[in-house]
Amino acid sequence: MNKFWEKFFYVFTWVAQGSSYLSPRAYAILHRMHHAYSDTPNDPHSPHHTENLFTMMWKTKKIYNEHFTFKVKPEERFSKDVPDWNRFDRFADTMAIRIGWGLVYVLIYVLSISVFELAGTHWWMYFLLPIHFMMGPVHGAIVNWSGHKYGYANFDNNDQSKNSLFLDFLMLGELFQNNHHRLPKRVNFAVKWFEFDPTYPLIKLLHASGIIKMKTIS
Repeated sequence: MNKFWEKFFYVFTWVAQGSSYLSPRAYAILHRMHHAYSDTPNDPHSPHHTENLFTMMWKTKKIYNEHFTFKVKPEERFSKDVPDWNRFDRFADTMAIRIGWGLVYVLIYVLSISVFELAGTHWWMYFLLPIHFMMGPVHGAIVNWSGHKYGYANFDNNDQSKNSLFLDFLMLGELFQNNHHRLPKRVNFAVKWFEFDPTYPLIKLLHASGIIKMKTIS
């Protein structure tokens, strides 16, 4: 995509993730490391080299912060051509901004449940707020834990990546981890006839509209 759309989606990422915003630059570096070191001790988020889900999340947070703050210089193969807007990242990462998003979520819950009493809403839904506050890390934890522990494998990738078919639709295709690790440049994460990547049609639409340009790889 061109620089305008890169900046647009940088901001759109912030709007979508809100209080749990993750820098596209730092995330891209960790994602490339994950592929290079999949399920080895150097993998930033492997369930097979941490005691439990929470220690995996904490390890990922530590490595993420090292790259977000530029305390660690990544190898060029991990940082080459990644999106980088450090000024915006620093703004989006401020505690005031994160708390502001949290207050927006609380307000939406209060208006939906207590004020307007929308159909289907109940008081116990307030217990979902912590998940909403941390939806970025929660999503990442589900993908990296489940996608490397539960499911089936179409390919032998010399790692523990799996396709968690029943959860995949909820994760918008990201739980086809085994397929993705075998074919990391393939836009459609689904491979078998019974698999469906719900994000792929959206990517094709973005391509058709000229917002992004998919490349054909031989």
